[in-house]
Amino acid sequence: MVRLPYTTALTTLFSYGLLFAFGQLRDFFRKLVDWFKAKNVKGYAPICLGLEDFYVRRLYLRIQDCFGRPIASAPDSWFDVVERTSNDNNKTLQRTSNTTRCLNLGSYNYLGFAAADEYCTPRVIESLKKYSASTCSVRVDGGTTKLHTELEELVARFVGKPAAILFGMGYVTNSAIIPCLIGKGGLIISDSLNHNSIVNGARGSGATVRVFQHNSPAHLEEVLREQIAGGQPRTHRPWKKIIVIVEGIYSMEGELCKLPEVIAVCKKYKAYTYLDEAHSIGAVGQSGRGVCELLGVDPADVDIMMGTFTKSFGSCGGYIAASKEIIQHLKHSCPAHLYATSMSPPAVQQVISAIKVIIGEDGSNRGAQKLARIRENSNFFRSELKKMGFEVLGDNDSPVMPIMLYNPAKIPAFSRECLRQKVAVVTVAFPATPLLLARARICISASHTREDLVKALDVISRVGDLVGIKYFPAEPPKIAEAGHDKLE
Repeated sequence: MVRLPYTTALTTLFSYGLLFAFGQLRDFFRKLVDWFKAKNVKGYAPICLGLEDFYVRRLYLRIQDCFGRPIASAPDSWFDVVERTSNDNNKTLQRTSNTTRCLNLGSYNYLGFAAADEYCTPRVIESLKKYSASTCSVRVDGGTTKLHTELEELVARFVGKPAAILFGMGYVTNSAIIPCLIGKGGLIISDSLNHNSIVNGARGSGATVRVFQHNSPAHLEEVLREQIAGGQPRTHRPWKKIIVIVEGIYSMEGELCKLPEVIAVCKKYKAYTYLDEAHSIGAVGQSGRGVCELLGVDPADVDIMMGTFTKSFGSCGGYIAASKEIIQHLKHSCPAHLYATSMSPPAVQQVISAIKVIIGEDGSNRGAQKLARIRENSNFFRSELKKMGFEVLGDNDSPVMPIMLYNPAKIPAFSRECLRQKVAVVTVAFPATPLLLARARICISASHTREDLVKALDVISRVGDLVGIKYFPAEPPKIAEAGHDKLE
């Protein structure tokens, strides 16, 4: 958990307060000027109204050039960022024909499969020729190809579960699946920092939702004990079922889930475990099989395993792996399976090829090399950032490493200055994070060379000094020991 220093919290609150005050002042004068101009159709309430609209107009638009930057190449270790200009103080942005070649520290390309690959790309092109870009049908009609069946079997074998089911979008994999697993009379206990797709899925299920402190098995047990003792609201009947939902790697924190402890608590209280491995599958573990492998957890102890193909596999879509009974239930009841167009066949082939490279079925050891490189790159980069004095969240082996910025003025300053020095980073602010906890999220890839990482560290260090985000004292450089060759 982030422990916000008092002075940093004070200055950050003051900065937001100043922006809010000036924004309200500008809105007041705008109302005076537009007093006689009818902005809305008579009788209709404004569609955009409230603090969210105020935040977008008065805060976000000032720095929107730092977000949604279009690219003009594959998201490899280096990519082309399209330059944009604005003639109205950032209210609108216009693309230009110019691009800047930048070091990519923002994409989820953990194993480097998002760029052309000697094994994957030819097979993807062949599948495009054979099956076309889309099935133009849902899975239960004409949307299931031989590739879809092959990938479901391969995913189940890869993660160690009896069966699996595919979905065309990672976000939907959570938001559409959770309501199919639990409903009214059930209890969902969710980590406080779970992804928005989990939050929306839990809300849409109709089940009672309770939250436990981030990555705290002790508080999870406390919540479970309290809820089991109290039962359902008003009736106090026993819960029909209880599902505990956690993530393998938390995407905004870079932290690994305390999965062994969570599973021990769930077994004690007979609760089901739902594990979201969007950022961990393929990226961590000796053979890329995620946090279960990394933390020594038997996949059989996790009831529902969710993951996406958008990070480590260079494709799109997601999966659910579980028992054959659960998968069969989802195939008969999940709207995302029954009514949504199936995954694009070339995207399916990309995942099949990537998994085969990872597990060595392509006839080479490139998969093992990629996994070793992502671990080495991630741990090296995290260690060096900490030595420089940055506040870096997350655990070792995680390829996600947030650098805390806090102050709203430091968000655009850090992003723009890094881009000026040809390093593309992703900055994250409210509502994706709490208001006071803005950060830059670095994503490391196996495709990064040591020279790439050293250049990125040099740029980030200089920008960090300029912007003032080194909140800890830097570790003094090690002085080479002299005198070992002296005679005693």
